[in-house]
Amino acid sequence: MTSEHISASRVIDAEASELFDLIADPSMHAVFDGSGSVRSVRGGSRKLAMGDRFTTSMRIGVPYIISNRVVEYDEGRRIAWAHIGGWRWRYEFEPVEDGTLVTETFDWSTSLAKAYIRAAGWGPRNLQNMERTLERLDAYMTNGRSGT
Repeated sequence: MTSEHISASRVIDAEASELFDLIADPSMHAVFDGSGSVRSVRGGSRKLAMGDRFTTSMRIGVPYIISNRVVEYDEGRRIAWAHIGGWRWRYEFEPVEDGTLVTETFDWSTSLAKAYIRAAGWGPRNLQNMERTLERLDAYMTNGRSGT
């Protein structure tokens, strides 16, 4: 963990392109979200691209809706989105011998609320959630995409 981002990684027995396509479809986010906060995404299944926006129904204590925009995009290798708070959720995919090394990063270096994020302890809390997300993503791919 650095002062402005935290990451979790896991090797998943799947092709990088297949994992990228799954993450790039916002309608699937609730399936593998390890935080339990993502409820649904407005709109149907689609593959995101640089600059695309998507709206997510969330619940952390109380329900709310947040709009996100894709701010980093390298087909099959990296995708990240941010919302009005400025922090980013990034996924990176690196082919390795046993599948794909997937790294999820919570990056608040671009946020105007850095001090708040640090004081609230979001880094360590998000690390646990990201580890669960990668476990759920692995289970989804391993179980023939039948759910978790």
